[in-house]
Amino acid sequence: MKSKISKTAVVLLSGGLDSATALYLAKAKGYKCHALIFDYGQRHKQEVICAVKIARASGCAYRILKIGFPWKGSALLDKKINVPGGITQGVPVTYVPARNIIFLSFALSMAEVIKAQAIFIGAHAQDYSGYPDCRPAFFKAFIQMAKAGIAAKNRIKILVPLLNMNKSQIIRLGNKLGVPFSLTRSCYRAGKKPCQKCDSCYYRAKGFKEAGLIDPLVN
Repeated sequence: MKSKISKTAVVLLSGGLDSATALYLAKAKGYKCHALIFDYGQRHKQEVICAVKIARASGCAYRILKIGFPWKGSALLDKKINVPGGITQGVPVTYVPARNIIFLSFALSMAEVIKAQAIFIGAHAQDYSGYPDCRPAFFKAFIQMAKAGIAAKNRIKILVPLLNMNKSQIIRLGNKLGVPFSLTRSCYRAGKKPCQKCDSCYYRAKGFKEAGLIDPLVN
């Protein structure tokens, strides 16, 4: 007889393979998951649709939260800013200022209300060289801030289980956990199919190749 699930988690779900893997990992660890999906005006709207499909496939509850970045400031928000092909140096134009700070803050609020024990976010090492809010130092600082700023104090853990993994390691883990990669979306551009040129597509293709697996989106 299976033991009753007694712990709950809020999982930030973007529709990409990293967050999908984080969701399935949370499930594997015995959490009853509530996926939090953000519709924040991103040009690649397909990721919201994909996130919903992933949540449903996992059997998890989900909520779509619509917020706005009226000041834009990112190629993911402003169609006038071109999404570059290949790998870029420094902070990329696809960086959305303070996005993870904002997303995690909403997740904390939700977690407090539903009495969740944890928040899962699928950020990882390959991102933090360019995205300042994906660095280990950021998460360490945010966790300390959260302890001081919410009534639940130490009751809610902020977990970043993929942080020290590269893309191929995440893909291998996701494959082991049964993540439906065919439902995920990684491309930064708004086309119907992956452009296979932006840096997100590059890392995805490289990851699948190094993992020795076939990407269902391009084959």
